[in-house]
Amino acid sequence: MNDPFKILGVSRDATDAEIKDAYRKLARKYHPDNFANDETARAMAEEKMKEINEAYDAVQEQRKNGSYSGGSDTSDNHSKYVSVRQYINARRIGEADSILESIPLNERGAQWHFLKGCVCASKGWYFDAQSYFTTACNMDPNNAEYRNALNNMRSASQSYSGGYNTSTMQGCSGCDLCSSLLCADCLCELCGGDLIACC
Repeated sequence: MNDPFKILGVSRDATDAEIKDAYRKLARKYHPDNFANDETARAMAEEKMKEINEAYDAVQEQRKNGSYSGGSDTSDNHSKYVSVRQYINARRIGEADSILESIPLNERGAQWHFLKGCVCASKGWYFDAQSYFTTACNMDPNNAEYRNALNNMRSASQSYSGGYNTSTMQGCSGCDLCSSLLCADCLCELCGGDLIACC
């Protein structure tokens, strides 16, 4: 299928209401009943309605699981990214990271960098997370999910200092614990309080 957002005539960062409105306008325009007296036009309208319905369903599904990647991922990678999001939501960060690392370098697009940023943030590697979010935004500048994550990470980074870790902690101090809790809170807020929506 072509880009479902283009089929509906909306941008990727359109609101749910804008998407629904665009769908309804197209459905009214191409409804087969409008062409009852012309069999050829009716058949064409039925095909167009099928395309519109599929596009709307695809956008709804992508919004639901946050999986839209601009159409650049292979179907194999798409399923991997869905699994990564599920693992992150279940706090199984190691497994999420393993899947990401299994994806070849030449197939690592914007969604890969976004999810890698979520993994890094979960590990407390905030600077790395921000760097990955920045790359994701540069690769897909119109993706609101990536932009929100980057903006929220930047805002959150100003609320804590000294909380950046570059490797697994060998010990734990009160400051480390506070920083980790702050980051966990920030990570959940990156995309509205639910990791699966964010990552």
